Amino acid sequence: MQSRGGVHFRVWAPRRKKVTLVTQAPTQGSAFDQLEMQSEANGYFSVLAPQATAGWRYWFRLDNDDFNYPDLASRFQPDGVHGASEVIDPNAYRWNDEAWRGVSLRGQVIYEMHIGTFTRAGTYEAAIEQLPKLADVGVTLLEVMPLAEFAGNFGWGYDGVQWFAPTRLYGRPDDFRRFVDEAHRLGLGVILDVVYNHFGPTGNYSNAFSDDYISRKHSTEWGDAINFDGKNSQPVRELVAGNAAYWVREFHLDGLRLDAVQAIEDDSSEHILAVLQKQARQAAGNRSIVIFAEDEHQKVQRITPAEQGGSGLDGVWNDDFHHSARVAGVGHAEFYYSDYAGTPQELISAIKWGYLYQGQWNARQNRFRGTPTLNQDAARFVTFLQNHDQVANSAHGRRLHELTSPGRFRALTTLLLLSPNTPLLFQGQEFAASNPFLYFADHEVDLAKLVREGRWEFLRQFGRAAGLAAPMPGTDPESQETFERCQLDWREWEQHNRTVALHRDLLRLRREDPVFASQDAGAIHGSVVGNEAFVLRYFGREHGDRLLLINLGRDLEWRPTAEPLVASPVGASWRVLFSSEEPMYGGTGTALLDTKSWRLLGHAAVVLEPEPMK
Repeated sequence: MQSRGGVHFRVWAPRRKKVTLVTQAPTQGSAFDQLEMQSEANGYFSVLAPQATAGWRYWFRLDNDDFNYPDLASRFQPDGVHGASEVIDPNAYRWNDEAWRGVSLRGQVIYEMHIGTFTRAGTYEAAIEQLPKLADVGVTLLEVMPLAEFAGNFGWGYDGVQWFAPTRLYGRPDDFRRFVDEAHRLGLGVILDVVYNHFGPTGNYSNAFSDDYISRKHSTEWGDAINFDGKNSQPVRELVAGNAAYWVREFHLDGLRLDAVQAIEDDSSEHILAVLQKQARQAAGNRSIVIFAEDEHQKVQRITPAEQGGSGLDGVWNDDFHHSARVAGVGHAEFYYSDYAGTPQELISAIKWGYLYQGQWNARQNRFRGTPTLNQDAARFVTFLQNHDQVANSAHGRRLHELTSPGRFRALTTLLLLSPNTPLLFQGQEFAASNPFLYFADHEVDLAKLVREGRWEFLRQFGRAAGLAAPMPGTDPESQETFERCQLDWREWEQHNRTVALHRDLLRLRREDPVFASQDAGAIHGSVVGNEAFVLRYFGREHGDRLLLINLGRDLEWRPTAEPLVASPVGASWRVLFSSEEPMYGGTGTALLDTKSWRLLGHAAVVLEPEPMK
């Protein structure tokens, strides 16, 4: 949109000798206007359409093709990936968040959400209605699963093809702006999950404009890799870095979550991750933003400052904590869970050091995995008991509270929310939602068959699924029913209020207790005291210490207690500050504390604090 009227269009199409802009005004019916675009240097074409304004539809005609192509950088696709692009005025929305200063890394509690299943309606508008509950329970940062326009009427969003267009499925672009605005009013930050490692398989017209979007030397498990370091890669790099900046600038987002960065391969002197984080921060202006990455290779260089040769990101997902906690809570050690024993020592190490694999040999993957994390801030490691992948990576998509005992679930929740790392909750976890979360994707018929078969073959790598003759009923990825089964029922917020209370009280303790709020992993030491039991001592210096007792097994009569970590501070004795076994959380009660003869409750977590001796 131009300040003096009209709309300026520009497209990179080095494969083409001629590009024509085709427009349609909302009042024109089926009438179309055509403008030949002017050739610029380096394969760009541009033109000013003086009559065009917000709401106009447009396409690009390439050379003499009969097909009209949507814009790869469209701000909105009202009819989906194959339809016309729509001109959007990014300045039309009147923001109310002038006082919002963004978010910083420390103190965040992330909440991963999929707009289409977060409510029965599956819209931004419906999602807004539930945000006060999340703010009340103690969430601080919403992580929205990908929104870039993708094919079909439902899906996870990781197959986006028009990266600048928020999908039509949940509302219009200004509806998403209002979602962010309302979140900020409630004190909630918003980051967006973005996918820069591949294009989706349907509706990807990038090759019609240039065959240099795709890498000729790298590949991914999802298809062609993006060209960040080959011939004509500079416009591709500009597209990706510009997209990162776009979401921050035009939607006031508080950062990004970068999907599977191990598949973003770049041999350039400056990695594209370093470039995009820099431009995103510039787009934020005076606001502070955070950028996290999912990295299966666990390279600490992702969070090393750019001036030291790293990517300069703020944090990384820590699958190691999840996998170990899952084995500890459920006992299943199959497929990638076989890399973990779920022992107390693994959990202690994950809390204190972040990654468990920091360069050791991984026999299943047949490679050395991970890099050392010494001296890294604990807040940089995002830990979780559930996320979209891990819930869905089973034959039935069941959540952790259904797979383990109620007591173990509460104990692991306590460990997660009182750890010095940055915790992440997956939608519905805070109220023990009964809905499964399954893989769903609305693909065209031939592709749907391949996806269905591929998904089943993936799940069969888990031993229990391999024993099934066929997929579980109601789990077909291409079924509308599968998608709808995953939509949360918010009536359960009240029905499962004990689980809500557990999360609310733990997050209040995390926020208000100075020892837990410090997120100082260096002040935490742990000791294994049983096959499934351990203690963590948080040395609070001027605020006094905290002692966290975790027992995922049966009641433990612990003696002799030749372990200095449980000794009470000089002049003080221990008292119970929190117990996951309180009836208000669904527990059966907490036994009277006797530190002369230690007794660790089974399937429970208890926090002790010092009190002066009388």
